[in-house]
Amino acid sequence: MKTRLIALAALALFGLNLSPAWAGKLEQIKKDGLRVCLEPAYMPFEITDKRGAIIGFDPDLAVLMQKDLGAPKLELVSTAWDGIIPALITGKCDIIMSGMTITDERKQKVDFSEPYMLVGQTILLRKDLAGKVKSYKDLNKSEYKIASKLGTTGEIAAKKYIPKAKYFSYETEAEGVMETVNGKVDAFVYDSPYNLVANVQRGEGKLVFLDKPFTDEPIGWAIAQGDPEFLKAINAFLVKIKKDGEWAKLHDKWFKNTDWLKDVQ
Repeated sequence: MKTRLIALAALALFGLNLSPAWAGKLEQIKKDGLRVCLEPAYMPFEITDKRGAIIGFDPDLAVLMQKDLGAPKLELVSTAWDGIIPALITGKCDIIMSGMTITDERKQKVDFSEPYMLVGQTILLRKDLAGKVKSYKDLNKSEYKIASKLGTTGEIAAKKYIPKAKYFSYETEAEGVMETVNGKVDAFVYDSPYNLVANVQRGEGKLVFLDKPFTDEPIGWAIAQGDPEFLKAINAFLVKIKKDGEWAKLHDKWFKNTDWLKDVQ
């Protein structure tokens, strides 16, 4: 009996010592707040307004998530895209909410929520190519120059589906769009929501939007690996906001009109 009691006491002490680790991110978030990594350059998922505030679909979802998880505050951590996964892994934020496509390569480094949206790659084309180029397939010739943003699924799609064209990568989406407007490249390959807005905002009558997506890409939130409790909580949150209509309300706000553009132009 004595041996059994000692063993039970040791087990209890062991459990007590490890309970913070077992609790995972949720307890920390409820105590310290929710920190969200995003790159505010991906309209309309996230963008910086005239006052320097980060606005968009993901920030609005983050506000709802903060409340749902019981976090006392929300911090939006502006992070360059090429460093956003390292920032998550090293603990600079709790979650990535930045219009990130779920890919097998990224799954090796992070855990993803269930998809909260589906997007696809589309084309912004120089206007003088209208009629001559009717789809991404027509761009697959060595005479054409195409572009996308470095390190994105747009870059992957451009190289995979339009391999014969000359490819150029840019650090930002805006740079790629403007190089197309200025005629330095023939087409910009990127996600449909961004290209839709960029065509309205920056097209200036010089671009044609080939709006039929030629890929299907699920978008999800990313968290550090090995925290099933946190993953379960954000998936439950997603189910909740889709059921109660909050997701649809925000989707209409950011994707079905461009009223918000007046705050960023």
